[in-house]
Amino acid sequence: MNDSSVTRIEREATIPEAAAGRRLDAVLAELFPEFSRSRLQRWLRDGDLTVDGGSPRGRVAVKGGERIRLAATASEEGVVAAEPIPVSIVHEAAAVLVINKPAGLVVHPGAGNADGTLQNALLHHDARLGGLPRGGIVHRLDRDTTGLM
Repeated sequence: MNDSSVTRIEREATIPEAAAGRRLDAVLAELFPEFSRSRLQRWLRDGDLTVDGGSPRGRVAVKGGERIRLAATASEEGVVAAEPIPVSIVHEAAAVLVINKPAGLVVHPGAGNADGTLQNALLHHDARLGGLPRGGIVHRLDRDTTGLM
């Protein structure tokens, strides 16, 4: 791996008091939305992400006020390429894009689905979405579900 394909990531945050009682991994996903929950959990397991200097499991409940430190190395594997995949746009405004996702279309690249996803299609539609965490996609639809997003 050459130096241009590796990025050093360093972040710090404090868990809000209002998050008390919630799962650590869920809170981390909100604090660092630019990274997937599975990546955050991996960094937590590997000691690259610490909570008050320790490495608890992602399922533990937080108390609020804990200090989070992320010091990890990420490869460019997370770079998503634009692809000319047809997408049904229902509504488009300056800050909102509503699409009708068909069944069978994976939303984000992941294990076994490196490309051919909705995120690839949307980056082709508007390259500016590449500057948003996970392409700015907010959803609760799995691959086999059709619906508006």
